[in-house]
Amino acid sequence: MDNKNLILIVEDDKDLREAICDTVKLSNFEVMGASNAEEALEILAIEQIDLIVSDVQMPGIDGHEFLNVSKRLYPDIPFVLVTAHGKIHKAVSAIRAGAADYIVKPFEAEVLIEMINRLCPNKPEAGNLVISDPKSQTVAKLAARVADTNVTVMISGESGCGKEVFARYVHENSPRHKKPFCAINCAAIPEAMLESILFGYEKGAFTGAYASRAGKFEQANHGTLLLDEISEIDIGLQAKLLRVIQEREVERLGGNSTIPLDVRLIATTNRDLKDEVQAGRFREDLYYRLNVFPLHLPPLRERPGDIIPLARMAIERLVPGQGIEISPTAEEALLKHHWRGNVRELENVIQRALILKCGSILVPQDIVFEEIPERIEFTRESDKNADITTPAQQDAELGEDLKTREREIIIEAITKHSSRKEAAEKLGISPRTLRYKLAQFREEGLAVPTLNNALRA
Repeated sequence: MDNKNLILIVEDDKDLREAICDTVKLSNFEVMGASNAEEALEILAIEQIDLIVSDVQMPGIDGHEFLNVSKRLYPDIPFVLVTAHGKIHKAVSAIRAGAADYIVKPFEAEVLIEMINRLCPNKPEAGNLVISDPKSQTVAKLAARVADTNVTVMISGESGCGKEVFARYVHENSPRHKKPFCAINCAAIPEAMLESILFGYEKGAFTGAYASRAGKFEQANHGTLLLDEISEIDIGLQAKLLRVIQEREVERLGGNSTIPLDVRLIATTNRDLKDEVQAGRFREDLYYRLNVFPLHLPPLRERPGDIIPLARMAIERLVPGQGIEISPTAEEALLKHHWRGNVRELENVIQRALILKCGSILVPQDIVFEEIPERIEFTRESDKNADITTPAQQDAELGEDLKTREREIIIEAITKHSSRKEAAEKLGISPRTLRYKLAQFREEGLAVPTLNNALRA
């Protein structure tokens, strides 16, 4: 997402429209112009507009009617009306109809820019956030709006879809961005340890507590605490967590004094917490404490516009600066896949492809998916006697195929290149890994080409 806001100017007077657009551009905003409301609606359907500035007197749909249509279709986009002097009473009515503000002709450029700056502040930095798809852009806009507040945020979505990345985005674009961001994975820590890690403990509080230690709440003080997979917390510990959130203070295990807290909470879950509440596995009062501002992140398969940018980001992180590209046919294969494992699955597929590649361009043969069938169905009696390949057998066959292909690529590389360093660089692995692979091949009885002195070194 571009860091400059995109302003839509709707004005039927061509000279005035161009003058306003030039003024807005000089103030470091992106701008688009439309000569009437019909043209503006076409632009709104395909562009991510951040603010609409529209004249009232226009042929066809006038500014007031355009305001009504815009608020119905795009309620989150601020709308400013430009009205003639003497018709301010109608502008006041427009405010009641949903306009963010109005400006009276003639106006100074500074008045317009001040209004744009007030209604459309600079966009926050995206950082590592990939938001190319309209659905993820919508979530990012909501995240940016809540970032400036202190309210608790609940981010829901399937495992591996990027909930923690969005949580960091909220923190990095909040007034607390210079303070700590602490994350704790509630599903990965044993229940017996989670309480002490969250709340901290004093020396001697339990066997093995040889020194006092601050918990995650204290570590995140004045910053943000991410409670990842909050639904995995035991119902008993939920009551203690609720008290800390309500009282805004924490008492270490074994302690006798409370520590005041100023912590912004973000929680994530891959479950429907309403269902968990109904089943008695999650406290209803804690649910409402955490679900102040809910954000739902769609799975990767529902935001296809993010797939290729995420794949390119993964390539650059895994083999930085090597200029690896994805062929159009490989991109098509990535876009057609269902992505049950979301971003994590995509990263695994890219990592495999980087091992299998023969050049600097990933092709469809390099894209290997780990397909797991939903279920096995018999359609005929004779099918029951047919050879059935189980998911485990499929996994084993896939693994063997990958190993065979890996051997072929490595052998080809050491045959073509004169030094271990050069061969390793072309393979995208370290010389140490290459030595290990060759030793492994020999142990398996595979004939490895004789290496020259440069490779042995």
